[in-house]
Amino acid sequence: MRVAVLSCFYPYRGGISQFNTYLCEELGKSHIVKAFNFTRQYPEFLFPGKTQYVTADDEAFPIESERMLDTINPFSYIKTYKAIREWSPDVLIVRYWMSWFAPSLGYITRRMKKHCKVVSILDNVIPHEPHFFDAPLTKYFLTGSTGCVTLCDAVGMDLLKLKPDAKHVSIQHPLYSHFGEKLEREVAEKKLGLEPNRKNILFFGLIRTYKGLDILLEAFGKLDESYQLIIAGEPYGSFDKYQQIIDRLPNKERIKMCLKYIKDSEVKDYFSASDLAVLPYRSATQSGISSVSYHFDTPMIVTNVGGLKETIGDRGTGIVASECTPEAIHTEILRYFNSPELQETCKKNICLEKDRLSWHSFAERIEEFIKSL
Repeated sequence: MRVAVLSCFYPYRGGISQFNTYLCEELGKSHIVKAFNFTRQYPEFLFPGKTQYVTADDEAFPIESERMLDTINPFSYIKTYKAIREWSPDVLIVRYWMSWFAPSLGYITRRMKKHCKVVSILDNVIPHEPHFFDAPLTKYFLTGSTGCVTLCDAVGMDLLKLKPDAKHVSIQHPLYSHFGEKLEREVAEKKLGLEPNRKNILFFGLIRTYKGLDILLEAFGKLDESYQLIIAGEPYGSFDKYQQIIDRLPNKERIKMCLKYIKDSEVKDYFSASDLAVLPYRSATQSGISSVSYHFDTPMIVTNVGGLKETIGDRGTGIVASECTPEAIHTEILRYFNSPELQETCKKNICLEKDRLSWHSFAERIEEFIKSL
């Protein structure tokens, strides 16, 4: 089978680019795969982080791709469609995560659908921070899909609200496993400059409003001196509102911050030093952070939004807080650390999930879905 994949790849950085690389590698073991890439995802003024691109000190894997799609240049839509059409794939796989991409990707998929199967992998149907134009743009994009893959049931339900007749399947996000082996805890703590013999809580990943770092900070402020908080990730926008909370906390000296994009080779330092990852999200679909947590055998506390309960709470790999509030997060942190039995159960269930959520299994299920269309 000839498989074209249209999305972001190297030199773009981040979880979506990494996911696409792994998917192409796995599909490439059984099929002929070609990656089609962006020349520009977003104008720089619309990108809230420091850079969209791999920097000189990153360790991203440079997959070969054809870079030709510019989301703000309609002439590139035509060029990209023609290039994919001339390659004559049996299936085109497209990754969709926000409505900004609907005009460019929709132009291509609506035309390619006449020539091959088109499968869209949907991270989100409605973004975490929605706008009035998201639904109509996403509806436009979805008309070009033969079938859709969602990474949790919650996104599948969002899909059916916009397109009730959509052919779709839910396949849970596979594990990221390229971050290396877990370090000895003492080694990781020393590398990060952490106090030893503390209960280490981790907030990891891009810092955005919907991810609720402020909720975790307020919860941490109620914890005693045996706890330590690690914040690792690049702020999208100003960090001022979080710093104001930190400045008034009685235990602010026990907060370790690394406010930057965390390189792949550094990820293991943070998870190896941590007892527990907390995802206090106000909204969510699924989370790539949970896949990293699984890789390092790190249990999680999550909120009951999107697919987090489905992919973590229902699997017994973490705790689902009853509410998205500092009080609820504080309660669950105490419950986790006060129950050795609960800690052991979460870790055993993570081992079971690691066997189930392989890239091989993910690719096989996509292949089965493609054949069913």
